[in-house]
Amino acid sequence: MKKICMITTVSLTMKTFVLETAKYLYENCGYDITLICNNDEEFKKSLPEYIRFIPVRMNRGIDFYGFKSVSDFIRIFGKEKFDLVQYATPNASCYASIAAKLCRVPIRLYCQWGIRYVGLTGVSRKIFKFIEKMICGLSTDIRAVSTMNKAFAVAEGLYKTEKAIVVGNGGTIGVDMEKYCISKKEAKGSEIRNKYGITDNEFVFGFSGRVSADKGCEELLTAFKDLTEENKDIKLMLVGPLEDNCGIKEELIEWAKNSDKVISTGMIDVNDMAMYYSAMNALVHPTYREGFGMVLQEAGALGLGIITTKIPGASEVMEDGVSCILVEPKCAEELKQAMNILAVDREKNEALGNAAYERTAKYYDRKIMLEKQKKEYEALLER
Repeated sequence: MKKICMITTVSLTMKTFVLETAKYLYENCGYDITLICNNDEEFKKSLPEYIRFIPVRMNRGIDFYGFKSVSDFIRIFGKEKFDLVQYATPNASCYASIAAKLCRVPIRLYCQWGIRYVGLTGVSRKIFKFIEKMICGLSTDIRAVSTMNKAFAVAEGLYKTEKAIVVGNGGTIGVDMEKYCISKKEAKGSEIRNKYGITDNEFVFGFSGRVSADKGCEELLTAFKDLTEENKDIKLMLVGPLEDNCGIKEELIEWAKNSDKVISTGMIDVNDMAMYYSAMNALVHPTYREGFGMVLQEAGALGLGIITTKIPGASEVMEDGVSCILVEPKCAEELKQAMNILAVDREKNEALGNAAYERTAKYYDRKIMLEKQKKEYEALLER
């Protein structure tokens, strides 16, 4: 029986992007699966009995505790003799790649879901680029999250093109089309719209994620504020936490808090997200940097019109002019124009949403993505 270890820094990432893969591999290949992340007793109790959990403390940011984390991984890898160790997220990848190399783990798979130093400048960029290149060098194989992200990494000299693959059309585990069921969209959406007093005639722009500057929320609020002066039948639903020191101008934050056009839900349980997407007419995702964009796939599964940015990852999920509208990042005026198009031309928004649904069902259905991943693991372990 082949032994696989999958590692992320925190349990939330593990639950969102890894756990379903682990279950699928056990059920279809019989692999011995171990998960490692920061300790979370609730997460541990939720796991099926056939998956082992080993907690390893990994602090966020850069600090000296990282040496202890590496030491813990060396001890675990030396004892367990895994055939394949997979790691994702910055700190987990840094510590695990060092330990796996020292312990001569045969297959060291780096899931490059994003490149941390993109958007950084100066010394910070140099430091995080060095760490990224080190992780890539210590890994035997790399799974890039998208074609453009892979091309960027190759151009940056992080690795040679033959070292990395992209699964399918890109992404991680895809979207659960049964959970995000479009046939239940109307009923679920009505429940949320009634909760927040949204009328049938109002067009709801939605945002899902951290409300912060690097997610493009300053441009989003600026564009939406201007748009409310021209169109009274629109609302903006912000689904996600407002971060401290979010980087957004204080006057915009205050305007949003006091405006009856802006609905801030705060953090929502992941199991309720389909209801909130269903209440939206279009998803606006004006991010500066992105791995691949799970929210775009979730919105696509429910047939929403989509606006996102012309950056690696985000721009690759859907097709510009067919299943989404692409705008330049950090450009509030272009974002406003795109939002106005969808609010005014609702038939166009519906057409984009229908195309987004078809593309999601064809390429990003979780069943399809899990099967593609299974074949990749089998190939790696046979090698």
